[in-house]
Amino acid sequence: MSRRPDARSDLEAPAAVVARLTGRGATGTRRVSGGPAEVVLADGTAVMVKRGDGPNAARAEAAGLRWLAGAGTVRVPAVLGADDTWLVTERVRTGPPTREAAARLGRDLAALHASGAPAFGAPPPGGPADACIGTAPMRNSPAGDWPRWYAEQRVLPYLRRAVDDGTIRAAEAVTIETVCERLPALAGPPEPPARLHGDLWNGNVLWAANTARPAHTAHTAPDDTEAWLIDPAAHGGHRETDLAMLRLFGCPYLDDVLEAYDRAAPLAPGWADRVGLHQLFPLLVHTMLFGRGYAEQALAVARSALDRESSTGRTRTRDP
Repeated sequence: MSRRPDARSDLEAPAAVVARLTGRGATGTRRVSGGPAEVVLADGTAVMVKRGDGPNAARAEAAGLRWLAGAGTVRVPAVLGADDTWLVTERVRTGPPTREAAARLGRDLAALHASGAPAFGAPPPGGPADACIGTAPMRNSPAGDWPRWYAEQRVLPYLRRAVDDGTIRAAEAVTIETVCERLPALAGPPEPPARLHGDLWNGNVLWAANTARPAHTAHTAPDDTEAWLIDPAAHGGHRETDLAMLRLFGCPYLDDVLEAYDRAAPLAPGWADRVGLHQLFPLLVHTMLFGRGYAEQALAVARSALDRESSTGRTRTRDP
């Protein structure tokens, strides 16, 4: 069982957190929208200080950032310190996105996913099994079969919560439950477990001028912008899930991201038809957090998946 965070640590000033976790003094603090704080160190370096939303949130995010960084592909902020409550990372100075940077993101995501995971549902090394996505709980328990794992750990827990809360009616839930039953037929060709960011919406993609492109990046381009990924809910999963979340919530130059990804690591036939399946997870999480509007979207993509399967089955029946 995870240790309950010390209530006193919740009251620490961000500068004190930095001093305790990194051993470095600070000269100033500035609050940033959304809750984190920017702390300026004595040498002028800025770092970010964030309090986790749950008992395992800070450690889970730190483990996820280290795991993503360990792949040597996508850019993520370095973890400078973490405990049960707080996370300290380097500060990313943001700027405008570019098409070249979006294409690099697509290639780097393909490489990240290809770096793999031990199993579907595997947490990052050192990360807790009971993690979170945003402020919602998220269980990471390894499994060998993606359709069953996705249904049992990524769809049904949030569906049950939505029904219990009255956000989705029991009669409506049958549609999503049927999708879960049909997942082996709907999921497409088997894929190995991919190393996922896990919460890859537009707000977790930062665009920044790159002053020191890492050695693994051999691409040249007329600009030096790089995409950085923050706030992961990292785990082993299906690579199409990260891409579906990017599509659900939008991303600058998304077509360039997807085209570059597909060139680097071709997606399985029919992947575009499976986007809705992979969006069920974030849509149900958002249903739990924000209400009925997302429930309507989840039900719509579930109906669409079943209608597409039914239509495909009728077509095959007519084939000679």
